[in-house]
Amino acid sequence: MRLPQPSADVVISGTGLWTPDNVLTNEELVQVLNEYADRFNAEHAAEIEAGQVKAAARSDAGFIEKASGIKQRHVYIKDGILDVDRMRPNIPERADSELSHQAEIALAAAKKALAAANKTGSDIDAVIVSCAYTQRAYPAIAIEVQNALGIDGFGFDMLVACSAATFAQHRAYEMIKSGTARAVLVINPELTSPQVNYRDRDSHFIFGDVATAVVLERGDTANALHVYDVLGTQAKTLFSNTIRSNFGYLSRTNDADPFGPDKLFHQEGRTVFKEVCPMAADHISSHLALHGLGAADVRRWWLHQANINMNLLIARKLLGRDATADEAPIVLDQYANTASAGSIIAFSLHQADLQSGDVGVICSFGAGYSIGSLVIRKR
Repeated sequence: MRLPQPSADVVISGTGLWTPDNVLTNEELVQVLNEYADRFNAEHAAEIEAGQVKAAARSDAGFIEKASGIKQRHVYIKDGILDVDRMRPNIPERADSELSHQAEIALAAAKKALAAANKTGSDIDAVIVSCAYTQRAYPAIAIEVQNALGIDGFGFDMLVACSAATFAQHRAYEMIKSGTARAVLVINPELTSPQVNYRDRDSHFIFGDVATAVVLERGDTANALHVYDVLGTQAKTLFSNTIRSNFGYLSRTNDADPFGPDKLFHQEGRTVFKEVCPMAADHISSHLALHGLGAADVRRWWLHQANINMNLLIARKLLGRDATADEAPIVLDQYANTASAGSIIAFSLHQADLQSGDVGVICSFGAGYSIGSLVIRKR
């Protein structure tokens, strides 16, 4: 491989979005949750009455939409989720010799991003798979994808919860800027449904599955239809316990239930809302200021898609008014929270209409806490 030279500019030249065929509605989730709750409460009536066991809470579709803005989500495998005796997806195990589930969905998005960027595997020097969860520790999903695409370079996985996509794009930017790579393929195969506690009223509706991909490359090699100069990247982390998933291999050593409620996704939603919204708004404002820009200079905001009320409040803090759907598009009503992929879904679906010179902000925020952003401008 010929060693690339340091680049004067870095661009985003292609995006890819893979959406599962299976749709899971709020009404379906509520029906199975309520069936479970009624059964659990009947079986443990005496303990509940004595205060020894907490009753399982029922839900309704109206509560979900009002609390989150979510109307439905897509899932990789729907089978098993609506079975009250199972309430988790029934994803068959594959042999080591077979393509892994996560690599499969990563490839689907990657191929679309490469096509949009007018690139092939021979043009890519690095692959980063960055998401909230990977299905195994090693070998890296990124290396499996690299092999499938015939890329002569290197790959690695990253886990930064809901900021994984932007943080990975930051690493890609730095590689290209320094001359380590000519072009980098960043993929976010967000297979979140296995980590959802479908028996928990407060979180059973939050997540959906999806895969997104982005090609970043040297500005002088870009020949795609839609190209965006990356003006800058910025990241911030602040430790918090309010969003956690404790699943891990140490459960084997302490004899804990590896699939217990604390090992699945759980959060203190009200605290997250209160703490993350001002952090995100301040972060974005500070990042724009580094480039001599203000909120009024931004044509479009591609924000993390976790909760519609968070997005509305952050946009209001930035603009001093409510943002229009055109300025800050919402996709979580159809996709739900897709961990790190949310802002990239929004970017993929709502960027082609921008004009040359238009400025946009891609921003994620989530567990950690972690916040990552890119300020970009269309060529």
